[in-house]
Amino acid sequence: MSVSQAKVKSVLSGDTLILVSVNNPNQERLLSLAFVSAPRYQRDREEPFAFHSRDFLRKLTVGKVIQFHVLYSIPTGTKKDYGTVILQGGEQLPEAAVAEGWAKVRDDSRRKDLSDESESLLSSLELQENKAKTDGRGIWAGQGGIIETSHDLPDPKTFLETYSSKSLDAIVERVLTGDRMVLRLALSPSKHLQTIITVAGIRAPRRANTAEGKEQAAEPLANESHQFVESRLLQRSVKVSIIGLTPQNQLICVVKHPNGSIADFLLKAGLAKCADFHSTLLGAEMKTLRQAEQYAKDNRLGLHKGHVESKVPGGNEIDATVARIVRPDTLTLRLKSGSEKTVQLSSIRGPKPKDEKQGPFDAEAKEFLRKKLIGKHVRATTDGVKPPSEGYEEREVVTIMANNKNVALMLVESGYASVVRHRKDDSDRSPYYDELLAAEEAAQSGQKGMWSPKSPAAKTYQDYSESLQKAKIQSSVLQRQKKVPAVVDYVKSASRFTVLIPRENAKLTFVLSGIRAPRSARNPTEKAEPFGQEAHDFANRRCLQRDVEIDVETTDKQGGFIGVLFVNRENFAKLLLEEGYATVHAYSAEQSGHANELFAAEEKAKEGRKGIWHDYDPAAEEQDGEAPSSAPSAALLSTTDGASTNGTSTTPASKDYRDVLITHIDPETCALKIQHISPTASHALTSLMAAFRTFHLSPSTSSSSSSSSSTPPKTGEVVAAKFSEDKEWYRARVRRNDRDAKTSEVLFIDYGNSEAVAWKDIRPLGPVDRFGTGKLKAQAADAHLSFCQFPTTNREYMADAVAFLRESVEGKQVVARVDFVEKGSVGAGAGAGSEGALWVTVFDPNGGGEGQEVNVNQEVVAEGLAMAPRKLKAWEQGQGPTTVKTFREKEEEAKGARRGMWEYGDLTED
Repeated sequence: MSVSQAKVKSVLSGDTLILVSVNNPNQERLLSLAFVSAPRYQRDREEPFAFHSRDFLRKLTVGKVIQFHVLYSIPTGTKKDYGTVILQGGEQLPEAAVAEGWAKVRDDSRRKDLSDESESLLSSLELQENKAKTDGRGIWAGQGGIIETSHDLPDPKTFLETYSSKSLDAIVERVLTGDRMVLRLALSPSKHLQTIITVAGIRAPRRANTAEGKEQAAEPLANESHQFVESRLLQRSVKVSIIGLTPQNQLICVVKHPNGSIADFLLKAGLAKCADFHSTLLGAEMKTLRQAEQYAKDNRLGLHKGHVESKVPGGNEIDATVARIVRPDTLTLRLKSGSEKTVQLSSIRGPKPKDEKQGPFDAEAKEFLRKKLIGKHVRATTDGVKPPSEGYEEREVVTIMANNKNVALMLVESGYASVVRHRKDDSDRSPYYDELLAAEEAAQSGQKGMWSPKSPAAKTYQDYSESLQKAKIQSSVLQRQKKVPAVVDYVKSASRFTVLIPRENAKLTFVLSGIRAPRSARNPTEKAEPFGQEAHDFANRRCLQRDVEIDVETTDKQGGFIGVLFVNRENFAKLLLEEGYATVHAYSAEQSGHANELFAAEEKAKEGRKGIWHDYDPAAEEQDGEAPSSAPSAALLSTTDGASTNGTSTTPASKDYRDVLITHIDPETCALKIQHISPTASHALTSLMAAFRTFHLSPSTSSSSSSSSSTPPKTGEVVAAKFSEDKEWYRARVRRNDRDAKTSEVLFIDYGNSEAVAWKDIRPLGPVDRFGTGKLKAQAADAHLSFCQFPTTNREYMADAVAFLRESVEGKQVVARVDFVEKGSVGAGAGAGSEGALWVTVFDPNGGGEGQEVNVNQEVVAEGLAMAPRKLKAWEQGQGPTTVKTFREKEEEAKGARRGMWEYGDLTED
């Protein structure tokens, strides 16, 4: 008896096998079991027990090496062999099938000429068949055996919802490609579904096929991938989990053999690649598939034979500090070396600013990231390099971990970023790509962030530094609040910032008080002052995008807000001084109330020879006198009179600096009215005015004064007069009376302004011992700007000069250096004691911004609003040629620029 060996590839029915050569899987042959037949197993109609009969033979033989012997052949079209099979366990077919009742002896078996061997076999089969009938086995059971098998899936979505949480038994009926197959799903013992499915998580190479009349070639390793799956799964029992649908409404399934997931084995062999679009369906299982794919890459198997790992310059992992949030997906990191580099978060994209739906969330996403990361230590792992595109330079893509949390994942979970869909060959992606995809799907389902149907309320910041008027209004609000929470949006220089105050929706320019920092270069052509760039960089490192507190003190004439900025509750001006990146501005330091702290910080930098003090020599400073960083300060300099007692001296005994408040500017002459500022004087005036107003608002005072409205006051008398703007009562001196109009021109002796007041709004002063000038002298003193000759004959130019002075100094506290005191006495309400009018040089400590004082007298001349004097008074000559020369130079500067009175040329040439 000739016996051959083969491997059972599949079973067509309960009596027919497809065999393949053990050495050549492509060589197939058909073998039917001799002398028996089983119920027909066909697509359009299955006979009763057809599935059970086939399944008995399938489980017994598929995938196993058997021995077979051909007894006879029937040449009907295709040659068909009939024979017997011996299994590895010793069982024989068709005997075993007939004994179990899954096959019956053919009626025409005795019609053939049988050999002795066949006769013996047939007799044995008949005996076994009779026994199976008697026992009611298999097809002889009499009832049942019918399974309802459907080949159509009319409602895939409903089917998915019904069976997505179940694990189904299935048989692989056919393998189409490495990732597509036909499964017979056992929905119940009597109901099956046969349909095409896609294996979840992978994409295998496509096999050759014909589409629309065109033959499409197979992709590399397509046949090997197909053979790999077919040899392991064809007609095997598997467990199936249905997790989704393809765009063509085919089921996406996890297919598991008893040895494991077929997708895992395919990926490890390099015969498939991971399918990103299944990641959210698989969840955590996708990580196992990624690891399997990486194994094939590392060993260069199959599709990854030519794989080369991307080499990222500069190492793979770094510790850094987040210096700046550029965009919600782009950050600037500061390395331990001090250098900075901008990186992009792997595999995510922040809200698109120009997108109508996503754009409104851009600022919100950036703020989300700023609060969590700015200034924090992070660990960045480089995943690849993003090539330059659309005007952007080459940039590393990284995964950043902060407190063991994936920053990109936090953004996606909150709906502030979307996940990039990478190309199949793009390996520069996040190692947490699948978690990102799952987080994005969850954010979309939860309608978080930019996936919300509602856009966030637009946050618009009002720029209060765009005009001086706005700045003054907002300054008064912020001064009352003291330490105000803010965010540094931009660092203009070491001492000048753009800050945002979220609770006020305010944006403003903020200038540090009490210091002066060296300037940094504003453009490539500009040269920075020594240590200017270092100071600017220091401010960027410590302040940019940080949460801070600001304490507003005043404003400068450009609309900047001057005050103290606290970073982590430390005065940042002090930090700059300690590093040697600034010097103390003495006057404004005293005004801010932080002078001791700032001077101590500066001294510390000097001792450490830091920054601008790197070559500091204490001995040289003692010889030179006052340090160059100290600006004129009325609190620190001498306060002796600038003239002799007879008022004729032309040389001041010593420089006389005074803190003053400019209360009024005469529109005809530009003469000033000033109040001397000191704690005692300010308190005395405040107390007197409070009592004065209370007295004149009392009903008894009003009734006793009502009868005097028809009687004019005496010229020169000090009275109580109501100011027209605020309707308050002030001390005033009567200059003249207009009997026809029943008004008096009065001078408000504590403020210096004058106006015509109706007699009904003029009253007796009240108790002289309480409100008279003997109790408190008139507070407004006369003053003139030194070395300034105003165009009093030209009303237009005078109006310009008055407007400039009102904007620059009126109502502001400044420092006045008294250059000369005219001989005089108390008169006309001057309030200067025994002094006459003062000739002064006015310094605005913060007029130049960034803590720089402005010489107002020189500014007036430089703007073409006044001339340097043509004939010098004796005291002016005593100021020295340098002072006069400076004013002449300012005048020439105004002429050259055609400013003010010089707009039509030099007036003095006529």
